[in-house]
Amino acid sequence: MNQYNPPRRPPSLLERAGEVYDYIPAVRTGDRQEKEATAMPADSPGGQVTPVTPRPVQPYDGPRVIVDRDKLREAGFIVPDGPVTGIAEEFRIIKRQLLLAAKGSQKSRPVPRGERILICSAHPDEGKTFCALNLALSIAAEKDNEVLLVDADFAKPSILSSLGLEGSKGLMDALADPELPVENCIIHTDIPGLAILPAGDQTNADTEYLASARTEQVLNRLTQNNPHRIVIFDSPPALSASPASVLATHVGQVVMVVKADETTESALRDALGLMGGCEHIQLLLNGTKFSPTGRRFGSYYGYGE
Repeated sequence: MNQYNPPRRPPSLLERAGEVYDYIPAVRTGDRQEKEATAMPADSPGGQVTPVTPRPVQPYDGPRVIVDRDKLREAGFIVPDGPVTGIAEEFRIIKRQLLLAAKGSQKSRPVPRGERILICSAHPDEGKTFCALNLALSIAAEKDNEVLLVDADFAKPSILSSLGLEGSKGLMDALADPELPVENCIIHTDIPGLAILPAGDQTNADTEYLASARTEQVLNRLTQNNPHRIVIFDSPPALSASPASVLATHVGQVVMVVKADETTESALRDALGLMGGCEHIQLLLNGTKFSPTGRRFGSYYGYGE
């Protein structure tokens, strides 16, 4: 069990969960990654790595669907171009840690496949979809990144309805049909930087499709030639549906949503045990009005709640 050392700066929601539960499941991969040797292609002259110039990404200029801002506001989500709220500030802090792991820094290398982030919870109704959508909306506001939000809760998809959008073909359809390019299923929205990949048609073999070799090929296409795209998966609850544990093997980061005063430690540990396919796991404490530091966004800038 990793021991939690309180940071010098005020902790974010990701870190507060560790304080409340006295348990941090995040696997610190930075030191290990720094020690790993960089592999050199055998055919590189003089043992030098030949840089590969990625093909330029053409900005999407096709049709875009309109996201219902009023629906977002009524449900308590971040509203693009709306007033800055306390919840918006919280997700700014959360996304910064995740983007840092995905992109790396001067002190640490990027987490392998860190641009793929799985949002999960132990049980239903603990706020995973709320957190996944808010995180996506927050990342969409970045100047150097765009975000693709994937509805991977195949049994009970809710991303499209939360945005006021209609259903269409999605990830499961692309996995089941080799002739269907997954990029054709992506819905581009009028929110700059935000695109949606629906769950697709329901099937009784969703776990088996996710465990197939084709899944990695399909997921690679989501970021192929687009180094600026972050992919967020809204996963089924880990203890309620088997796809969650398989999805964890395809991502570089897992955020486990913990609902304050409801998620038990035993349920959390069981859920984390199923996420063993991903080494980089963090907790996000949801639904709390308690801050160990007394910090509360809003008092300084006059932000609304």
